[in-house]
Amino acid sequence: MKARSVLFWATLLAATSALAEDWPQWRGPFFDGSTTETNLPTQWSGTENVAWSAPLPGTSAATPVIWRDSVFVSSPDAKKELRLICLDRATGEVRWQKVVAAGDREEGLNNTASPSPVTDGQRVIVMFATGELTAFDFSGQQLWQRNLVTEFGKFANMWMYGSSPMLYRGKLYVQALQQNPVPPEYPHAHDGRPNRESFLLCLEPATGKTLWRQLRPTDAVNESTESYSTPIPCENSPGREILVVGANYLTAHNPETGAEVWRFGGLNSRNELHWRNVPCPVTVGNMVIVSAPRGDPVIGIKAGGRGVVTDTHLAWKSKDFPTDCTTPLIYQKSLYVLDGDHQVMTCRDPQTGETKWQGNLGVREIFRASPTGADGKIYCLSESGTAVVVAAGNEFKVLSTIALHEGPVRSSIAVARGHLFIRTAKHLLCIGSK
Repeated sequence: MKARSVLFWATLLAATSALAEDWPQWRGPFFDGSTTETNLPTQWSGTENVAWSAPLPGTSAATPVIWRDSVFVSSPDAKKELRLICLDRATGEVRWQKVVAAGDREEGLNNTASPSPVTDGQRVIVMFATGELTAFDFSGQQLWQRNLVTEFGKFANMWMYGSSPMLYRGKLYVQALQQNPVPPEYPHAHDGRPNRESFLLCLEPATGKTLWRQLRPTDAVNESTESYSTPIPCENSPGREILVVGANYLTAHNPETGAEVWRFGGLNSRNELHWRNVPCPVTVGNMVIVSAPRGDPVIGIKAGGRGVVTDTHLAWKSKDFPTDCTTPLIYQKSLYVLDGDHQVMTCRDPQTGETKWQGNLGVREIFRASPTGADGKIYCLSESGTAVVVAAGNEFKVLSTIALHEGPVRSSIAVARGHLFIRTAKHLLCIGSK
């Protein structure tokens, strides 16, 4: 396993298996898009290195999650129902599927099934933009369900709610950064309650009981108050913290109480009204990496501090090929940033921001899925369904380009137990030896 004592998942995975890792949430076992899995394919086709292909009832940006021999994926279906599906990892056969909610709809290329499920090996928890937050055991028995829309109002996000729930050290975290009051041009957010609060919610995974709810204030306005990112943990400060990015700020919260510990501002340098956040932050060493919206800088922030740290904890910033939608990757102590609009990958030193190399992926397609690091490679997936495999390390090199088609594709590639799990618009593919 990686020589990291920092993450809860690492402890669980070590106890589960010394030889293989799972992919328990959308950015993997280390919350940074990486895994220590090896012996993964560089090349595949419709028949070569395909262990199985399972049809899916609908398209979604939700990334599959894997634990031991179970694969969980959320999806809409033709009836606009919202489902959680459990597949056998070895064969791709459906073990069970449950209708969790109804009323799928689309805004742009997003739908109500954008959030990814999350699992801790005991239960799997799924959330949809309709507000249903539901837990199942691995046999498909529902453990509990809450509807956050019923409790707090319909989510006021232009492209609908897209944050994923996050499990960390025995607690479940859900963020909602949204616009207030509800704009009249957001018909999907109207429910007779004009006002909305942005918050970070902490729940007990076994019961769904609220442990705390922390309001998240901002001086941002209009669409810039919104965020589609997912909270992540940070263990490099004096104490463990939960990081939330959006509404012009990165904030760090006490995981036991939700209290805000510090905040870093200036993520909307021009005070634009429509600069919403999409990428999640990532951490490495004593550094937090944040992507400001709409092509504004990628920023390195020194972890820790108290109060407002905007003027004291900036380490570096760079506008050289930033990212608007894809979350950066930390892999083998390097930072990889994918500019999905210009198809450019940049490798940086995360401590200094120094550019090690840049290269064009060679595919004139938009990338919205975030890059995945494993086995000395970086796996990228375009909206049109083209996979590009890049060598990780000291120089840029494209190892292979594979046209999978079946777009639109916005789900990031998951890696677990010697295989890649790739979601297209119609199928879930398991790539690797049979």
